Amino acid sequence: MAFDKMELRDIEVWDGNFAAAQAMRQCQIDVVAAYPITPSTPIVEGYAQFLADGYVEGEFVMVESEHAAMSGCIGAAAAGGRVATATSSQGFALMVETLYQASGMRLPIVLNVVNRALAAPLNVNGDHSDMYLGRDSGWIQLDAYCPQDAYDLNFIAFKVSEDHEVRLPCMVHQDGFMTSHTAQGVHTLDDDTAYGFVGDYKPMNDMLDFEHPVTHGVQTEEDWHFEHKARQHNDLMTKVMPKIQAAFDGFEKLSGRKYNIVEKYDMDDADVCVVCMGTSVETAREVATEMRKEGIKAGVVGIRVIRPFPFFQIAEALKDVKAIATLDRSSPNGAPGMLFNEIAGSLYNTPNRALLSGYVYGLGGRDLTKAHLVSLFKELQVNVDAGKVTTQLQQFIGVRGPKLAYL
Repeated sequence: MAFDKMELRDIEVWDGNFAAAQAMRQCQIDVVAAYPITPSTPIVEGYAQFLADGYVEGEFVMVESEHAAMSGCIGAAAAGGRVATATSSQGFALMVETLYQASGMRLPIVLNVVNRALAAPLNVNGDHSDMYLGRDSGWIQLDAYCPQDAYDLNFIAFKVSEDHEVRLPCMVHQDGFMTSHTAQGVHTLDDDTAYGFVGDYKPMNDMLDFEHPVTHGVQTEEDWHFEHKARQHNDLMTKVMPKIQAAFDGFEKLSGRKYNIVEKYDMDDADVCVVCMGTSVETAREVATEMRKEGIKAGVVGIRVIRPFPFFQIAEALKDVKAIATLDRSSPNGAPGMLFNEIAGSLYNTPNRALLSGYVYGLGGRDLTKAHLVSLFKELQVNVDAGKVTTQLQQFIGVRGPKLAYL
């Protein structure tokens, strides 16, 4: 059955959810197994509408939970299909068991994660708690800062994930409500160009290839489990970064839009910088520009690829900076934030001994304002002038009441 092509303008006004749904439509997925959860529901809802309207072929499977959704995706991918779904927060938490199955079985599934706070207390707004929960599950993780990124990175995700030298699942993250429900101008690809970039799906080791039987989900115990994790999975992750860069380069030639593994803004001569992810990157970049007008050489480093973590690229980006603030949008619950730890690890064996401080912000959808970032950049400049960290090593931004620090 031939599917109908959708006519798109060069620029469409889409929110992040609809942008992701459109990219999934253009990739022509074989199976979407899904269970709705705020704020990611419009992605799978939109895809289901495309299927009902004849714009895609394939199967849309409504299941009884997010655990079942990923289980359905695993089965469909193992059988040789191009597969995707979407989730958030508690649904993502329910998926976690199966995420390890998907990566361990090397199934190229694409998961759109619309980032949202984890309960308790219950909250439907955006932070990075679910993103952080999945960082050690063996999935490639890409981060969108806006609806345009949510659209483009889905094509990158399929391109990299389905490469036969990779064959690992991939998450595309976007901030709940701040990206997922915020409409912006999105530059589009026509259907043929988009599908041509991703290409036809070429299954490998699929269970329905009866001429070449394979086993999925084997049990290894102590005899081979270590080798599988250390030699196969970690070795695979070392090959992912060049594949991502190649996909970024190919997409730039196709669309004119450039993506980098680590996004640097005004970093050539920066004395102070903020390292962050998601929608905060664009806000921080705007404030950094304003700080330069006040004589503070401010810059921003945005993390585009979360897993595998770009240690060497980050070390290069930060090699000349004197003071750094990491912004973690997830409660560390008694430890330094993930970005703080990994930036520290990236710099530890380098000559740079920049002053490093960590900030937790935006939990449960709390706004990170320009005023917050102005204060933060000024604190970093005070640290540079004093030659030491003058504030608490780890503190919260934007929490009501007296200033709150925990290390």
